[in-house]
Amino acid sequence: MTPATRQEVLGLYRKVLRIAKAWQSASGQIEETTREKEYIRNEARTLFRKNRNVTDPKLIKQCIEECEARIEIGLHYKIPYPRPIHLPPMGLAHKQGRTLRHQEKLRKISKPIYLKSHDEVS
Repeated sequence: MTPATRQEVLGLYRKVLRIAKAWQSASGQIEETTREKEYIRNEARTLFRKNRNVTDPKLIKQCIEECEARIEIGLHYKIPYPRPIHLPPMGLAHKQGRTLRHQEKLRKISKPIYLKSHDEVS
């Protein structure tokens, strides 16, 4: 990891922690705000620690893009949780053969960038 990339990653981590510190839930309830702040901190801590040893520049860039996308979506919608995608699980595939494998590949490719690591952690 280059020093510039390291500084960018650390800057993102600090940005997420600052967002968590100032976070207000959409409902304005104290309990919900506390829960959402804790979720933001735990999610950031988990994902940043999981990707600590990543050395591939393309994968690092993908992780940075995912983090930035999740920050922007969270701030825009005022929801810290990832937004779900609305695809029926394997609804278009036959239950056997090449079509199933092809359909699984298409679903994996079509998954939004902000959900790439969510299934791995949750």
